[in-house]
Formats: sequence, C-alpha cells, structure tokens
Amino acid sequence: MKTSRILVVDDEPGIRQSLSGVLCDEGYEVHAVESGEACIEELRRRTFEVVLLDIWLPGMDGLETLARIQELPFIEQPVVVMISGHGNIETAVKATKLGAFDFLEKPPTIEKVSVVVKNAIQQRRMELELQRLKEEGRGTPRIIGESVPMKALRQQLRLMAGTNGRVLIFGESGTGKELVAHAIHAYSPRAQDPFVEVNCAAIPEDLIESELFGHRKGSFTGATEDKIGKFQKADGGTLFLDEVGDMSLKTQAKVLRALEEQRFEPVGADSSVQVDVRVIAATNKNLEEEIERGNFREDLFYRLNVIPFHVPPLRERVEDIPLLADHFLREFAHAYGRKAKELTPEAYRVLCDYSWPGNVRELRNLMERIVIMNPQVRIDARHIPLNPGRRAVFDLPVDRFGSLQEVRAAAEREYILRKLEETNGNVSRAAELLGLERSNLYRKMKSLGITPKE
Repeated sequence: MKTSRILVVDDEPGIRQSLSGVLCDEGYEVHAVESGEACIEELRRRTFEVVLLDIWLPGMDGLETLARIQELPFIEQPVVVMISGHGNIETAVKATKLGAFDFLEKPPTIEKVSVVVKNAIQQRRMELELQRLKEEGRGTPRIIGESVPMKALRQQLRLMAGTNGRVLIFGESGTGKELVAHAIHAYSPRAQDPFVEVNCAAIPEDLIESELFGHRKGSFTGATEDKIGKFQKADGGTLFLDEVGDMSLKTQAKVLRALEEQRFEPVGADSSVQVDVRVIAATNKNLEEEIERGNFREDLFYRLNVIPFHVPPLRERVEDIPLLADHFLREFAHAYGRKAKELTPEAYRVLCDYSWPGNVRELRNLMERIVIMNPQVRIDARHIPLNPGRRAVFDLPVDRFGSLQEVRAAAEREYILRKLEETNGNVSRAAELLGLERSNLYRKMKSLGITPKE
C-alpha cells in the first residue's frame, strides 16, 4: 500500500514547517504550499488523502478554496481538515458544514494533529471501500481449474503477489486475462487501492491520450471541463492496459515515458502530474513479432514484460471444462433465480469434445444461454448447441482414449449423433440410415449415454 500523502496549506512558514515535521515523523509523505491557488494547482498534479487547509489565506481564502476543491473532478476526493486561529471557531464549524471533515485550532498540538489526520485517513478509506464494493458487487476473483497449466499459473501468482513488478499477460481472446489481472491486484499490497482498466483497442486514436493522461478545460474542441486520466485515477493502485498490442506507436512513446518517470502531463497542462502506479498489461498478439513488423516498441515491451504470464486456451486444459461449466451454471442460476442445472455425462462429453475457439468467454456465454432457455434441471447433449462445431473423434488427441474400446465407443457415439442430427432426432429414420432395428438403436443409444430427443 502506498504511503499516505498529506497537503498542508498555510501562509505562515512556521505552521507549514511544524506540521510537515510532525506528519513526516508519523511516516506520511507531506507537501506544503502557502496559498489556496497553489493548493488547487497541487491537487491537479497529485492525489492527496488529506488536505490541512488554513481558513485565513491571502487571495483565495480557505472557504473559497474548500469550495473549489469540491468542484475538482476527483476520482477519489481528499478529506479536508480546516486550520483555525483563536476566535475563528465559528468559521471553522461553518467549514465543516460545507464539507470539511474536522478542524485544528492554532497552534496545533502534536497529539491533536496525529489523531485528526489518522481519523481522516480512516474515514476516507472506509468511504472508498464501500464505494468500490457497491460498484464492483463482487469479491476476490477465483481462478478455476485443476489442470497442470492452471495450477502452475496460481503458483506463479502466489510467488509474485507481494511485489510491485510490472506484469505482461499473454493469451488468446476469451481466456481470462482480465480475471488474472484482477487476481494479481487483489493479492498485492495495493489491493485496497484502485484497480483501473483501459481497453486500448476500444478507444479511438484521437482520444486515447486524453483517456490515459486526462486533459485541461479548453485544451481541444469538446474539452468543456477538466478530466482526470486513467493513470491518475489508478494512483496508488493498479492500471490494467488490456489489448496493449493495439496501442499506436505515438501513444506507446508517452506510456513508456510515464512508466519510466511515474509522471506525465495531461493534455493542455503546463505542469506534470506525479503518480505511483503499478501497470499490468495484456495482449492476444505475439508482441515480439509485432516488434519485428515495426508495430510495437521494443523498449516498451521490456518495460512491461518484467513478469510474463501465459493464460492457456481452453482446448489445452480440457479437464477444466466440467469445473468451469458447473461454476457458470451455478452463477447464472443464482443471478436469474432459476433452479440449479445438472449436466449429464453425455453433455460433459459434448463440451469436452468441442474446440472452444472463443475460450472461457464462449463457454460462459453458452452456460448463460442454457440457464435462460432451458426450464428443465437436467441438461443433456441435445440442449447444447455445439454439434456443428464439434471436433470429430479422430481430430481429438490420442491420449484422450485409454483403450481401443473407448475409441470404438467414441466413434459410434459420434456417428449416431450425426445421423440423429440429419433426421432432426427421428430415431426410426436414423435407424434406417444406420441399417439397424429401431429397438437395437435404442439399446445402443442407452449404452452410449445418448438420450432420445423429446
């Protein structure tokens, strides 16, 4: 977790010095300015948890400064504590009604400063946590799977969870790269701070710089107000750059500089913003090939690829398919208020025999459709619309079969299912095409776990 950052605003050098000394001794990062105008400019450049604000200031006074602070486009508002001289308690109380958290009376004692600042930070973090819980509506991400690749991925996650190293996640579309990024953040020291996502492929080129770094009012046509960028929103936490391989070379150069310096300039600003951000990036492209083609900067690749993660496609971890299917069925049954679904052995076989070009995302979408469209509890093969894309038995890895008998049974099942598809589930017609008696076909279907279409 980052060190709490405090801003002291007072026109008296002695007060600024004494407060800075006390708070630095408490382990805080402290910045001090002498005016309300300087306070607003500093808040534009950095994220602060607490502002200690004097009421009587030259130029813009403390109450006007407090009102300006509340108008700034913060993703996370700082807590404001007013500083009041003798005889100004009534004004300080008025300030608390306008949004200030508390007030300190001059000259502030060490004990009072320590207690007020600690309470302000605790209050702010409680409010932010409640806000995140409401927005996210979910707990710690679960990485489901007992296959060797997924066990290795979880082990790698545990090893690097306590670090701040940058991570580059590789994997096909739909494999769960975003889930892995969430898990890395959730198990990191930054877990209580923001997790901010950017889909680099979904933002137009002319808007990506503003989206990442923010802009100042009037900096371009349509910039009617200040905007805080994703880098600043993620200050103290994690910024997830999804599909980073689709970022333009111009934007890559600016991201590289932001990573190296942990500071950047919003569009139209004349000063830089300092941040403390851990970056996790993800891509479905081979970035080394993109570097050779001139589409991706080699220096940015090495900056991002400190800790590489590879999320395997679903077809390479077939044994995880039943676990994932059951998980998604429970999730959507609960979400839609439906009875829990149960897959038959034949349904599992259909799922495991499919190649899943859309990976886990495709499986999840299919389970949602099954929950919505099928009122019955027991789900068998005919309820799973994957037959046109099902892989033929002999396209499957040979190690999927333990014996010649299993190969024969799989081939028979495949052939019978195709004939049933051709006849739209008419068992009598399928029996004719197969050269079997109807009763013999029924017995064969039962032995292979195929249920007649109702």
